[in-house]
Amino acid sequence: MNYRHAFHAGNFADLFKHAALLRALDAMAGDPGPLLVVDTHAGAGRYRLTREQLDRGEASAVRLLLAAPDLPGVFEPLKRAVTPQLGGVLYPGSPLLAAMRLRRDDRLLACELRADDGAELAAVLKPYGPRAEVRLADGYEALASALRSWRGRALVLIDPPFERGDDYHRTAQAVFDALRVRPEATILIWTPFKDLETFDALLRGLEARITAPALAALLRLRPPFDPLRLNGCGLIAVNAPAGLEAALGEAGGWIAAALGELGGGIRLVHLATAKRGGAKGRASAL
Repeated sequence: MNYRHAFHAGNFADLFKHAALLRALDAMAGDPGPLLVVDTHAGAGRYRLTREQLDRGEASAVRLLLAAPDLPGVFEPLKRAVTPQLGGVLYPGSPLLAAMRLRRDDRLLACELRADDGAELAAVLKPYGPRAEVRLADGYEALASALRSWRGRALVLIDPPFERGDDYHRTAQAVFDALRVRPEATILIWTPFKDLETFDALLRGLEARITAPALAALLRLRPPFDPLRLNGCGLIAVNAPAGLEAALGEAGGWIAAALGELGGGIRLVHLATAKRGGAKGRASAL
């Protein structure tokens, strides 16, 4: 699966992920202490979507975002961040959305392996000065050290391309390593949903290794009869801030109703991590 951010910018999964990210950022901004935001797979930061993409491509989700009369309040911050242009829109990626929320003492570390995307991202984040750092680095490897050197709260977004066979394993390992350094860190993990077993395997791996409370949300556009299609997406929140569970339900329910097919919907499950106890395998109820 080729999930370079630019190829799918503005699709239903972006709406779900970015609404959740903004809700988490706003919730954590209620604490006056400094916040570090780490985006492990940042991309180019901003994407120009043409009228054709908005009309017929995956980005038609953005047209719905901008025009739907029944848009839930959870999407309003994202809607305000989209910039209309002649012939299209500029759609903000995760690092730009985070940068827009930075306060004076907050910091953003945006990691990106591709030099071309990294250069674009640096230009996009330049107005935010030294508070927003772009690092050409493997975000999996940079995460734990970044948390170790920070004295304050932390919000992490792990949103890899899932092109490599070890992305699921490295994601689980990165979460485990991050929580060893900063047990109270809030971590958001985005995943594609193509088949149930792949998603369940990631949840089981997290359940077996972490002790922090975790919430899994699975947004399905359709039943996963064809594992070659993007049938939905998942978002796993470790140490979720107040209000995020309700926001995920609201966002996912609207997307499934507006863009999904028969059999689509949103399911939310609290994972049976070691600290919480309970029967293992509960995540498979998704």
